[in-house]
Amino acid sequence: MVNLTNIPTITRKKSTFSKQQNKYGWIFVSISIILFIVFLFYPIFYSLYLSTTSTKGKISKFVGLANYIRLFNDDMFLIALKNTFEFLIIQVPIMLLLALILAAILNDKKIKFRGVFRTGIFLPCVTSLVAYATLFKMMFNTDGFINMGLMRLGIISKPIPWLLDPFWAKVMIIIAMTWRWTGYNMVFYLSGLQNIPDEIYEAAEIDGANKIKQFFYITIPLLKPIIVFTTIMSTIGTLQLFDEPMNLSASGVTANSVGPGNSLLTLSVYIYNLAFKYMPNFGYAAAVSYSIVIMAGILTIIQFKMAGDKN
Repeated sequence: MVNLTNIPTITRKKSTFSKQQNKYGWIFVSISIILFIVFLFYPIFYSLYLSTTSTKGKISKFVGLANYIRLFNDDMFLIALKNTFEFLIIQVPIMLLLALILAAILNDKKIKFRGVFRTGIFLPCVTSLVAYATLFKMMFNTDGFINMGLMRLGIISKPIPWLLDPFWAKVMIIIAMTWRWTGYNMVFYLSGLQNIPDEIYEAAEIDGANKIKQFFYITIPLLKPIIVFTTIMSTIGTLQLFDEPMNLSASGVTANSVGPGNSLLTLSVYIYNLAFKYMPNFGYAAAVSYSIVIMAGILTIIQFKMAGDKN
């Protein structure tokens, strides 16, 4: 027969043990929650409040939406906005299309040394920013490798002023960003291609579809979720573009302009200037920051709608 007298004691022990587990569990979780609040939520809400203030020296006063209204009359903000959207509209489609084409090519099992090519194309995104900026400055200098190579090939008759002309400075930034981030996006597309059954391509080939038709009618439609993801992430990244203009600009961070004629001034660089370079105005800098948040949200919604996401 089972001794029922010990059951209450066992139940009490289990209950005590469970309470101890819950107690220690909440202690460990609470540490993460506190850190999350201090380093994430508090900065977000404080910066939102900061965007409604005006700072002059140590004096800060509440101005409401005045900083956001000021954006529409700020010539420097409009220049930064124009430059940022030029990079967004031109560079992002080129980079993503190139990444998609490279992924489709390197997914072919008939190509030898695929791993070597994949690694070589991916490596730029993990390259040191300072090293890569120095390399590009040397290559695109007036007497650099690019100009000398183009002149020897007879493509140009005189050196291109990559670092001194507004148009060519933007072209150089687009080339640099494409070189650095194409491999990063290619990895996402390659991972998606691994999940597409080979039988689909084999059936299309039997039906007479060549590689180009397979690319447009099979690869792109089946990779649509990943394409949408990379488009959104690239859009957000370009709206926050900071590293390349600051490091590849011939004028550097100490001059009054970023690039020739402020041609490389982006929204993030302008935020840096407002907060740390010009007379510090953290309130207005925070307002410019939240303008990026608003634009990123709007563009994300538009991209979801264009992709046919009904949710």
